[in-house]
Formats: sequence, structure tokens, C-alpha cells
Amino acid sequence: MSMTDPIADMLTRIRNGSTARHSTVEIPASKMKAEIARLMTEQGYITGYDTKQGEHGPVIVVELKYGKNRERVISGIKRVSKPGRRIYAKKETLPKVLGGLGTAIISTSKGLVTSAEAQKLGLGGEVICFIW
Repeated sequence: MSMTDPIADMLTRIRNGSTARHSTVEIPASKMKAEIARLMTEQGYITGYDTKQGEHGPVIVVELKYGKNRERVISGIKRVSKPGRRIYAKKETLPKVLGGLGTAIISTSKGLVTSAEAQKLGLGGEVICFIW
């Protein structure tokens, strides 16, 4: 994975932080990453997020979420569409993650939404990532 893809970098930091049982991870901020963090909070994958000023510009601090016995809430997270190979889904062929147990984040003309939300809005778009 090259560090030229900031979204893949964000997902990797969350994946690694979760695996290492960290309480928070810091990610260089961008609007897109803030939107992904917002959707992850809404879907219950993370406790919350906050944007603050870091040493080298704004950072998003993501509060990772764990179950009662410190079991991970996020068992997997995967970048689908990459800068070198964009993946799009039509509204008829929106992806299901683990038969609907996971979440697919889609970038639509109405902003970032989950695949279920895109289905309701009747929109297709770029498949950003899968979380389960």
C-alpha cells in the first residue's frame, strides 16, 4: 500500500489501532475522512471522532470502540476503490458486505452515504470501502 492514498492510510490506522487495542488513533484531517468517521460513528463502529489542531495541521482523533471484554467492534475494514483503480456501483448493483451485516461506504452526488442509504436515495457512486 502506498501512502499516496490518504483514505487507505486512514483505514489502515484504524485497523492497526483496533488490532493493538488503542483507545484512539490520530489521522491527518480532510473533509472526506471526517465524513467517513461520521458514518462510522453513525453505524456504531467507533465511539466518536474529534478534529483538533495537530503538530502538522489538523488531525482527526478517532475514538475506537470495543465490546464488554475488549473484543473489537471492527473485525475488518477494506479499501475498495483506489486511486489507481476506481470501483463504481450502479444503484441496481450496490454491494452488500457480509450479506448486509457489514457496511459499504459509497461516494454519491449527495456526499458519502452507506450502501443502504444510497439504495433508499436511488443513487450509485464510487465504492470507497467496506467495514464489517
